[in-house]
Amino acid sequence: MADLSATTGTWAIDSTHSNIGFSVRHAMVAKVRGRFTDFAGTFVLDGANPAASTAEITIQTASIDTANADRDGHLKSADFFSAESNAVLSFTSTSVTQKGDDKFVVTGDLTLGEHTKSVDVEFEFNGTSTDPYGNARVGFEGEAEISRKDFGLDFNVALDTGGVLVGDAVKIVLDIAAIKQ
Repeated sequence: MADLSATTGTWAIDSTHSNIGFSVRHAMVAKVRGRFTDFAGTFVLDGANPAASTAEITIQTASIDTANADRDGHLKSADFFSAESNAVLSFTSTSVTQKGDDKFVVTGDLTLGEHTKSVDVEFEFNGTSTDPYGNARVGFEGEAEISRKDFGLDFNVALDTGGVLVGDAVKIVLDIAAIKQ
């Protein structure tokens, strides 16, 4: 097993060096990719016992960015996020399972408004380092797939050619850098 002792401690996400992105099928033939630009989170990592680690992340739904202002406005509307009444999307871990030297599954509750579902996020540990300013840093890359309908995001339009405008499966991609507190 890898030596994870350097990970022990409390870490805050460095949002300027992290990305929370997603992709979803559009019109059955392409994918729309986007990200959230306003998020925060902390991890309490236990290098000796990774199962004792915890994570919490909050994302401001109005910070959605797909590089298209009209689409972003639609995603913030009542058809999707209802960003005014569902301002925060949150994830709180419930368990951490080590699957190899640098692979982990973090299971947690993903909540949007009144909808909460358990989600497994597969993470790869990228290591630790010290930046030029003396900050201890840790990095992880993660992926999960969710059904947007599980969170009340069920807007759609039937296509004349068959299928629907917006796919149900949403792939979430996380590139996380955090600074030791």
